[in-house]
Amino acid sequence: MSKKQILLINDMAGYGKVATAAMLPILSYMGHPTYNLPTALVSNTLDYGKFNILDTTDYITGVFPVWKGLGFRFDAIATGFIASERQALVVSAYCREQALGGTTIFVDPIMGDEGKLYNGVTPATIGSMKEMIAVADLIFPNYTEACYLTGAGYRPDGITMEETRALLDKLTAIGAKSALITSIPVDRQPSVVGYNHKSGQYFMLPYTEIPVHFPGTGDIFSAVLIGHLLNGEGLRRSTREAMNAVSRLIECNKDNADKNRGIPLENYLHLI
Repeated sequence: MSKKQILLINDMAGYGKVATAAMLPILSYMGHPTYNLPTALVSNTLDYGKFNILDTTDYITGVFPVWKGLGFRFDAIATGFIASERQALVVSAYCREQALGGTTIFVDPIMGDEGKLYNGVTPATIGSMKEMIAVADLIFPNYTEACYLTGAGYRPDGITMEETRALLDKLTAIGAKSALITSIPVDRQPSVVGYNHKSGQYFMLPYTEIPVHFPGTGDIFSAVLIGHLLNGEGLRRSTREAMNAVSRLIECNKDNADKNRGIPLENYLHLI
């Protein structure tokens, strides 16, 4: 099977294995020719509390005409952090155009976790992410992001499976074909839940939490998930493979002294 070419549209951190710095080595290791377009240059992971961000929208608006002129196309595009509403309009327009030619669009609407928005993320970002979701074949917000996108109330103890299906339906109503919700307690069991538009089926995959926090684990999940999907595997199986990979990587690194820099992936790619 020929490998798929994928473009990552996400931020690039100078210090820390998150976003593009996490996804690119994984997808490359899985054999997919991987390209990148930074939405922002970030000094370091936001977990350190201090950071500097450069919005690269002006750069992006100059890149797309060049790529179109050169005839560059991608089998898939995966978007992550979007730096502004203007950037969301530019990127979503490009994704919509590429989708008409058969490109698969994956969107990770990165905004927050544990019931609140990340440092540097504003409420205006919610509208920007809806622009991205409207062109997506598959989205994978976490529970917090799903609540912000749909206006649902965040409940730390989680929700029932029936309520989960309703939340997935609200996400696909925004425009996404299929959807996952990660890190969601379903009947008090940490889970990843999903809706596959190809089969019309909902599913729930429970997991056991490892009580350690690393930035970038969501990006690792996204990369492994996408890598398996591009290899032709189904959504449910690809999701479980991504969950297992994240679990193995956390387990091997849970005693690292500085967890804010993320997981040093290059040493553990054989676990993907």
